Amino acid sequence: MFKTLKKELKIKDVRNRILYTFMMLVVIRFGSQLPVPGTNRTYFASWFASQTSDAFSFFNAFTGGSFSSFSILALSITPYITSSIIIQLLTIAIPKLEEMQRDGEEGRKKIAAMTRYVTVALALIQSTALAVGFGRQGLLEEYNAFNVITVIAALTAGSAFLMWVGEQITEKGVGNGISIVLLINILSTIPSDFEGLAEQFVFGKAPATAILAVVIIAAIVLGIIAFIVVLNSGVHKIPVQYAQKVQGRRSVGGASSNIPLKVNTSGVIPVIFASTILQTPSIICSLFGVSASGAGGEIIKVLSSSYWFSASTPVYSIGVVLYVTMIIGFAYFYTSVTFNPMMVADNIKRQGGFIPGIRPGKPTTEYLTKVLHYIVFIGAIGLAFVAIVPYIFSGVFNASVSFGGTSLIIIVSVTLETLEQIESQMLVRNYKGFLNS
Repeated sequence: MFKTLKKELKIKDVRNRILYTFMMLVVIRFGSQLPVPGTNRTYFASWFASQTSDAFSFFNAFTGGSFSSFSILALSITPYITSSIIIQLLTIAIPKLEEMQRDGEEGRKKIAAMTRYVTVALALIQSTALAVGFGRQGLLEEYNAFNVITVIAALTAGSAFLMWVGEQITEKGVGNGISIVLLINILSTIPSDFEGLAEQFVFGKAPATAILAVVIIAAIVLGIIAFIVVLNSGVHKIPVQYAQKVQGRRSVGGASSNIPLKVNTSGVIPVIFASTILQTPSIICSLFGVSASGAGGEIIKVLSSSYWFSASTPVYSIGVVLYVTMIIGFAYFYTSVTFNPMMVADNIKRQGGFIPGIRPGKPTTEYLTKVLHYIVFIGAIGLAFVAIVPYIFSGVFNASVSFGGTSLIIIVSVTLETLEQIESQMLVRNYKGFLNS
């Protein structure tokens, strides 16, 4: 590992890319500390601390704490993530966009430009809601049109800036820029979370109790990380045989290949979708001053993961069933959007291939669909398991952490993808990469 890192740093191009990425991440963390002009950060921090729902904690973890401190990067890249999902879904629903995506590099550039415009529009809407909604309650030092416009401009510009930084890391850094921006935001909140866990379970306890607590916490975190690695690397290979053809005096074809279907076909998207939908009612209620102890509070508690797996109120754990069901449902939905068995079967048939034991055409489509359904279910159950384990730990032991299964999936997935990016650059120069060392 260290030998590989040493060789990598000797290569000027790779070294410059790593340093460029590092400097961009420093800029991001610096920007996370810059306050929005004309705002009362003390008010917003106090308001955030008073929230009993975990909806805003989930959002705050994605922004690297910028939301709770209400810095110029408070929206982070969440508008870009939402925009990317919207454009991806529209690409499937609108034939013209689907055709544009198939146009090669030019089509992808147009799709990317549309994603940027939608990102700015979403950031503008979100920043307006924050400026107007909280401005009347004390967020602004003086509620007037100038301060409202200043907040909207600062938050929108901050989100657009992070989008630009992500694209620059992709182009000039180690690649995978947007994911790395999200990764550094999540990682920045983890030290404070572990500090809180240490104060709750380690500091001030008997030596034996403290050691046992450290072992349990480490075992849970490392176990989840190992499980995510296995889940992300799991692939089911469907063999494909290509018929042998005679061209002139030579015979071509007859090769065998495979269709790799990832067990976790939809990535972390189902968990993000399910968490967002469950937390939306709590966010809306919080903005309108409706608490969990008021009218409709029982429903809010069922939808809020902070009340799940509590021994004193087990009835609220019904929300877990809804959460898992939504994860499985979104896993099937997103996979059906991104993977078309009929198109794959047609491509195999056109290239003169077939799956051994399966006739080309419709039978191949039905076979791929059947296999895909099994794989998606296994991957969705794995995602649901990773997502709810931190909630079990939090509910049973009353451990308050901002990172959960979603954050851990993102951390592990992005780390593996980044290592693969660096690995590919090393292999081009005939060096062993991290994953082969």
